Amino acid sequence: MKTVRIGAGSGFSGDRIEPAVELAEHGGLRYLVFECLAERTIALAQLARRRDPEAGYDTLLAARMRAVLPACRRQGIRIVTNMGAANPLAAARRVAEVARGLGLSGLRIAAVTGDDVTDSLRGTDAALDEGGTVAALGNRLVSANAYIGAQPIMEALAAGAEVVVTGRVADPALFLGPLMHEFGWAADDWTRLGRGTVVGHLLECAGQVTGGYFADPGLKEVPDLARLGFPLSEVSEDGTATITKVPGSGGRVTAATVKEQLLYEVHDPARYLQPDVVADFSGVRIEPAGEDAVRVSGGDGTARTGTLKVSVGCHEGWFGEGQISYAGPGAAARGRLALEIVRERLRLIGHEAEELRFELIGVDSILGHAAGAPEPREVRVRVIGRCASPEEAERIGHEVDSLYLNGPASGGGVVKSVREVIGIRSCLIPEAEPRIGLTWVEA
Repeated sequence: MKTVRIGAGSGFSGDRIEPAVELAEHGGLRYLVFECLAERTIALAQLARRRDPEAGYDTLLAARMRAVLPACRRQGIRIVTNMGAANPLAAARRVAEVARGLGLSGLRIAAVTGDDVTDSLRGTDAALDEGGTVAALGNRLVSANAYIGAQPIMEALAAGAEVVVTGRVADPALFLGPLMHEFGWAADDWTRLGRGTVVGHLLECAGQVTGGYFADPGLKEVPDLARLGFPLSEVSEDGTATITKVPGSGGRVTAATVKEQLLYEVHDPARYLQPDVVADFSGVRIEPAGEDAVRVSGGDGTARTGTLKVSVGCHEGWFGEGQISYAGPGAAARGRLALEIVRERLRLIGHEAEELRFELIGVDSILGHAAGAPEPREVRVRVIGRCASPEEAERIGHEVDSLYLNGPASGGGVVKSVREVIGIRSCLIPEAEPRIGLTWVEA
């Protein structure tokens, strides 16, 4: 039975580059996939593109391509990535530029476009998941990108693309597209598409399935995390797969790491809604297959819904933040006093904020303060608020900064910042609405 080896070169936009190089050089791959988009990532990329028409793609695109293209070209490994973010065309041109700099002439790059539906959705009555409509967002609308499926990736590979650069694509589709191309899976072969989605979902977060995010000292030990290797899968025509990693790399692949990733970010395992298929994970079998190897079989699928999820980015104001540290005897008491001082000063100056938080990091910032807990000898004061204007947001950090000479003894290490807040909403559109296209660039 024919098999294909496909590797995960990244699981988020800031991921490490070295494991991808390791996969390209020693993984025996046919495909290397870089998944780099979260919900807010693309909205922030849209803002970057507004400032510069040639920006809006992943900031590590050039570094990643520079690191892996020589090995991929030499070994015939094809690359699929959503690092195009808000600007796949500019990203494709950047890949070509990197390839030319490396002396790799003739590299064929396909940019998948059409996921950006901002203009067509603006001002419509499309219902948002948290209530209201897109039209009600008015000028606060920043972006609207549909989660498109594997079909355009498959078509680009069939036409000879060595690198496929997309914008917003459903994460598993980045892996499903190559599998559909290699095995000739039909767009209505629901069982195989469901199984391919299982494979894609297991690989999409890269190091999570090899022990990253899984590790918990004393409970779930993972060796050599500093050299964590990223996963690869050997996939068969029927959708059965073996998840493993490059021998000698850090981390581990076990039934437990695979099971955790299978359930990661899944609401209903029997109905995992994707643009290509409604995948059913409920019958998936996970079995050890040797050292750092797990066999994954089963899984199913049913017809897709006919709609696509759209990630809608909208402006939600500005965050203003200030932090300061206190250490030594009475550190927590001095930290609490500092918080009360800033709270009162913001009230006295008539500061306006839609939300404010006052917390001691390491004491009560996540779980709240536990009664009877021992007082720490060092604390980090944090005040953060969401405001309508950057000027109001800036005043928060200023009041924290003023604690140096207007607050408790021995504060230090002040940092302050102001940043725009991008909120994320969701809506549904008919699957035929995005106008998907391929544009070719050659190095």
